[in-house]
Amino acid sequence: MIASVRGTVAALGPDGAVVEVGGVGLSVSCSPGTLARLRVGDAARLATSLVVREDSLTLYGFADDDERALFELLQTANGVGPKLAQTMLAVHPPRELRRAIATSDYATLVKVPGIGRKGAERIVVELRDRIGPIDQAGTAADVAGVTPVAPWKDQLLHALAGLGFTGKEAAEAVDAVSEDAPEVPDVAVLLRRSIQLLGRTT
Repeated sequence: MIASVRGTVAALGPDGAVVEVGGVGLSVSCSPGTLARLRVGDAARLATSLVVREDSLTLYGFADDDERALFELLQTANGVGPKLAQTMLAVHPPRELRRAIATSDYATLVKVPGIGRKGAERIVVELRDRIGPIDQAGTAADVAGVTPVAPWKDQLLHALAGLGFTGKEAAEAVDAVSEDAPEVPDVAVLLRRSIQLLGRTT
């Protein structure tokens, strides 16, 4: 298993990054939140998880080891594959996901695209006793730095800046795609739409 990669960020895209390690460019699939922290040409360290399928090898990258550990745990629940696990972490930070699972907060879980009520109930039943300790302060709003809904507009702005767009271009694109966006959108989808929009206007 490839537990982490450290090297220079060679390229950024809507779904991931290329990190050059020892002269080899590794393609790493990342959530918008992780991509927002990366800049082309900068050194970076990503915790990673290699997902092996019959027809593919996909390396998923995360901001830290805790996020990777939760990504792997989520996939042990029936019906949760790597893409859905990554989407869960794109919508909610690890602490909020753990709290939602431990406290049977279905309303928070169903905000993730692809998870319905039955799916949320199944995830809670299968993972509640394995999720590990959570902050007992109460809701995520009581925990410094964590909010119930991910700041997706900020994620989009940072991700677009990392792709080389100016602040003005990024802000205009985010305003455009957010007009008909749901309350808790799929950030990766909006990032693709933003890039397509900017591609047409540049």
